[in-house]
Amino acid sequence: MPFPRLFPILLKTTLLLVLFNFAFILISGFPLGKLSLYNKIFPGRERFPFGENQRGYNLSLFNLDAMFAAHVLVGTPKTDDEYRVILIGDSSVWGTLLTPEQNLAGQLNSQNISACGKNVRAYNLGYPYISLLQELMILDEALKYQPDMIVWLTTLESFPKEKQFGAPLVANSPDRVKQLITNYQLPLDPNDPAINHPTTWDRTFIQQRKDLANLIRLQLYGVPWSATGIDQFYSATYERAQTDFDADESFYDIKQNKPLRDQLSLDILDAGLHATNIPIVLVNEPILVSNGKNSDIRYNFFYPRWAYDEYRVMLSEYTAQQNIPYLDLWDLVPMDEFTNSGVHLTPFGESLLAEQVGDAIKNICE
Repeated sequence: MPFPRLFPILLKTTLLLVLFNFAFILISGFPLGKLSLYNKIFPGRERFPFGENQRGYNLSLFNLDAMFAAHVLVGTPKTDDEYRVILIGDSSVWGTLLTPEQNLAGQLNSQNISACGKNVRAYNLGYPYISLLQELMILDEALKYQPDMIVWLTTLESFPKEKQFGAPLVANSPDRVKQLITNYQLPLDPNDPAINHPTTWDRTFIQQRKDLANLIRLQLYGVPWSATGIDQFYSATYERAQTDFDADESFYDIKQNKPLRDQLSLDILDAGLHATNIPIVLVNEPILVSNGKNSDIRYNFFYPRWAYDEYRVMLSEYTAQQNIPYLDLWDLVPMDEFTNSGVHLTPFGESLLAEQVGDAIKNICE
């Protein structure tokens, strides 16, 4: 084709691409993540999508709409005989190195628990990264799905103020963060530089194509996932959780000579615990208690003893004052029943936790 005739075609094509790129801004506010093949063509997943390994048929999205749309909770109509329990927490609840049957939700459901004359069905809404604000964000969305009880598993690592915007899910959800701050009157800055605030250019198709590709990849993973049930890559070997430590008493920028309560994000926990009138059980999740080098100074990689001991006193006093059901299960699980982290449990360790949580669900209901 002669160049004079080719030039108008190239020009029109370029203009169309430019128009499409910027026209995409007009739909940038549409919740594309809610468009999902899960719970329609594919079964809903038992836990949120997370991971970057193709062998696990999974990926991390940082799109809460897409995460919920892929979850079995969204596609399960609540029956009259279902007592719906939502589990909120970090990677220990999600179930790192555990199958869906081995993690807390799976083991609770295998117990066939009855509460309030109904059959307990636990839903795993844990998500890796430890941050109270991330957990509040998930809890706030979960309240739309008719829970009868919330079990919120947490640990001191969730509380430092500098951790709250560090979760990628939080950092990439500026509108939700602003809404949480407003609705729960949180003393946080919605314009904090740790949050990714998209510009007009960021909302164009060119900039959004990676996020769109991830949404499509998640749908494509539905085929091998539904055929195999594999949603995590299980390595044959892994590095065990650290049990020997340096003689280090530091914990973030927390000062020993100041009240711990004033230095942590207790206000975020308080907001979540008072977000609804349904029962919320707070669980201080099990941690590894080391007997190795300098274990008289640190319980584990995460915690110096002084900080964790003060945290337990603080949480016990707070829950008593607020009349909140509370389980302090910090030392429930033996050291050998942790895997690659001071909060990740073996299947047996998880069974010890499930027994305690299951009893609490029944007792609180009664």
